Amino acid sequence: MSSFTLPGFDLDRFVHETLAEDLGEGLPGGGHDVTSESVIPAEARFSGVMDSRDAIMVAGLPVAEAFFRALDPDMTIEMLVEDGAAVQPGTDLMRLTGTARAMLTAERSALNTVQHLSGIATMVRAYVRAMDNPACTLLDTRKTIPGLRHLEKYAVRMGGGSNHRMGLWDAAMIKDNHVLVAGSVGEAVRRAVSAGVKEIICEVDRLDQIEPALQAGATRLLLDNMDPPTLREAVGIVAGRVPTEASGGINLETIEAKAATGVDFVSVGRLTQSAPAADIGLDFTPL
Repeated sequence: MSSFTLPGFDLDRFVHETLAEDLGEGLPGGGHDVTSESVIPAEARFSGVMDSRDAIMVAGLPVAEAFFRALDPDMTIEMLVEDGAAVQPGTDLMRLTGTARAMLTAERSALNTVQHLSGIATMVRAYVRAMDNPACTLLDTRKTIPGLRHLEKYAVRMGGGSNHRMGLWDAAMIKDNHVLVAGSVGEAVRRAVSAGVKEIICEVDRLDQIEPALQAGATRLLLDNMDPPTLREAVGIVAGRVPTEASGGINLETIEAKAATGVDFVSVGRLTQSAPAADIGLDFTPL
């Protein structure tokens, strides 16, 4: 297996469960690749090259390697680029030599992963470039596909972005529905402080909510759906007491203006929610 590790992510389990899904393990007649087993001799060997057909930021190659090695531990795999690399169309990413059946069975799972993660990394890089502001940090959100969060947030980092909360456990994020129950922004923040929460991100969508949130103990303010003039005014009110984050209505056309208002962070849900898959192929040659 690959030496690739992420905190909280079980690579071996992910590979096993993904391949099991594709092979239909546990289903009547399932548990094997009927096409490869009926068409490809067991002793047949392939060489293969994975390449990019577009200009992309690469992410997910070590996971692809793990899929192939799960079915052929002796497969020869040569990584030609590293995750986080920017490559041009036609760039070879990985070379493989091994059992033909194993390559064909693992191919779709490996490609799906690299295409999806590289698509995220590529979109992130486009947003970083459009933001054009090293003083402001691009963040992702929790808008991730269930089961893929750790990989998708890894891809964000490979594209040059940073991660927001990893989940519900590592910081409080007080949003409008929490405020609705608590009665006010200040009361919601106070309850989180009383519970001993160390990091408390509070969403505000009006300027008059800023002081109550700060006085109650918020450690970051999420300035939601504010236009650039309002963001600039909000940053002035906060006056550096806590970090500020712009969120909502942010796309490639608006991110530069919003980041230029003085906020510390800009968060964009579509980085993981809407990134198109990168165009990556895998061509085999019989040996």
